[in-house]
Amino acid sequence: MDLEPILEDVSEGELSVAEARERIEGFTRVDDFARFDTRREDRNGVPEVVLAEGKRPAEVASIAEQALEKKDRVIATRIDNEAKTALEDVQSSAAEVEWIDQAQIMVLRTAEYEPPETDGTVAVLTGGTSDIPVAEEAAVTAREMGCEVKTIYDVGVAGIHRMFAERHQFDDADCVIVAAGREGALPTVVAGMVDAPVIGLPVSIGYGAGADGKAALLGMLQSCTVLSVVNIDAGFVAGAQAAQTARE
Repeated sequence: MDLEPILEDVSEGELSVAEARERIEGFTRVDDFARFDTRREDRNGVPEVVLAEGKRPAEVASIAEQALEKKDRVIATRIDNEAKTALEDVQSSAAEVEWIDQAQIMVLRTAEYEPPETDGTVAVLTGGTSDIPVAEEAAVTAREMGCEVKTIYDVGVAGIHRMFAERHQFDDADCVIVAAGREGALPTVVAGMVDAPVIGLPVSIGYGAGADGKAALLGMLQSCTVLSVVNIDAGFVAGAQAAQTARE
């Protein structure tokens, strides 16, 4: 990190000591419960997001407000109705508010925000319609990281001809995410067909033995094709990993 411009701004009175310290530290304090990583995207290209799950609505709103002020964009994931209501006050500070209902994600942007641009293309497939919410979390993440995203949904192995009919949509992708629940077979099939990296995204769909995505996860880990696998329902992780891979 180049400290000279920061020190010059302090000496010229354009930056306070507290602001300089925050830039050097690389995070902003939110009361006594959060430290938002303001430099994560600069370090590795993956934006710090506000995970609403497990947080009180007021905490979600406070973190989002600080993040929007520092970064001109904030992504809040896994939002329930209470968190969505709490974010209404923050929306007044944003020039653009995007609510992706299926993914339960809200993206707030200021007028000054400049989106990243890459040449990367990510394809997102699902085995079934029930897998779409998790797949959408991945798709939104990759899109917010500057990738073109193509979605091909409900093309699972129970009717594999559906996937073959859409192959032209993902054949040229730089990275492919395949979300599947139940036995999780689709990622293995796709990984054997394309020359791009494939990320298996197990989804907590299914019941009985191996329920809640466990069978899908274990099946993907045992894949006989070259397949990378993220945790169950880890849509954000899959999307971020795919975007990092696609823009290399």
